Amino acid sequence: MPPDPHVTVYAGFLIGFVFGVVGLLSGFCLMSSLRGYWGQGDGRLLRTYALAMGVAVAATQLLAGEGFVDLGKSIYLQPSFSAALMFAGGIIFGYGMVLSNGCGSRALILLGRGNLRSLVVVIVLGIAAQMTLKGLIAPARIAMLQASQSTPNFISLPALAGTLGLGETFARALAGTVVSGALMIFAFSHAAFRRSAGQIAAGVIIGLLVAGGWYATGYLGADDFNPVPVTSITFVAPVADTVQYVMLSTGLTMNFGIALVPGVMLGSLVTALVTRRFHLEAYTSPRHMLRSVTGAAFMGSGGAMAYGCSIGQGLTGVSTLALASFVAITGIVAGAAIGLRGPLRVDGPTSSRDSASPAR
Repeated sequence: MPPDPHVTVYAGFLIGFVFGVVGLLSGFCLMSSLRGYWGQGDGRLLRTYALAMGVAVAATQLLAGEGFVDLGKSIYLQPSFSAALMFAGGIIFGYGMVLSNGCGSRALILLGRGNLRSLVVVIVLGIAAQMTLKGLIAPARIAMLQASQSTPNFISLPALAGTLGLGETFARALAGTVVSGALMIFAFSHAAFRRSAGQIAAGVIIGLLVAGGWYATGYLGADDFNPVPVTSITFVAPVADTVQYVMLSTGLTMNFGIALVPGVMLGSLVTALVTRRFHLEAYTSPRHMLRSVTGAAFMGSGGAMAYGCSIGQGLTGVSTLALASFVAITGIVAGAAIGLRGPLRVDGPTSSRDSASPAR
């Protein structure tokens, strides 16, 4: 019996809904994590992110090892890539998320909670990403890609481990265990995090959601006659596709990523209403709006260059153990460091309500 052609759409919406619920309750956000860690000495959110990454790596590699998903079909494990372009795109995205006070996933969550500033961020991010992927900026991106891309002998940590003479299965297990183990040790080495049950639950759930996305698109939706992209949670291209779908739905096809976006917003909205956190907010000044719009444009273009965002590369990409994803997330962290601590430092959040406060 052929798979239901809509199963990946249903899965995308459900995964997005749960992500929106957990994201609002826990304050899950890489930018807020780094700001709390560097500026306030509070490492709980950063440990939540590390735990989510560790769980995503372990669960995804288990799925791949058991044959439930062919990660080689994803964009993260392509034979050729430009490390320079991905790193530069990561820096641009990282600095943009500081300007906008959160990444694309955080903007969707805050929009569900009533933050109208996030509506502007989501729209501008989507337009800028589409311009960079397929529009006015696309020729420049493609030219830079062609000038700097390379085809390395190995493109993932398991492939690198395989150069030591290890079998494919053992190399995958070794690489996955080392990376996920190191991340989990880092997370649980912090006493305050170990006492924060809400943050631990958030990290585990989000990590499993990443694996769930791989399972849905790589196994449940697998169909040789009607193939779907093998992917999981990411937000730059899906936000761009969602903006386009809203305007030009005729002739376009709903997919995992497009369903993910409204799922996140609805999950956040329902949670905000139930917990009485829903609150309409807007910009406080033209300068505030300009900074936010600039950051959203940086995130859209930078994320398109880096093939993902702090979630798309930081969790989903890293879960494949692709070397390119480690390059991209390093660039994102570097860009955030420039905005939070560097010479182009950006002032702190303008609204305390947008600051993530760890759930206990």
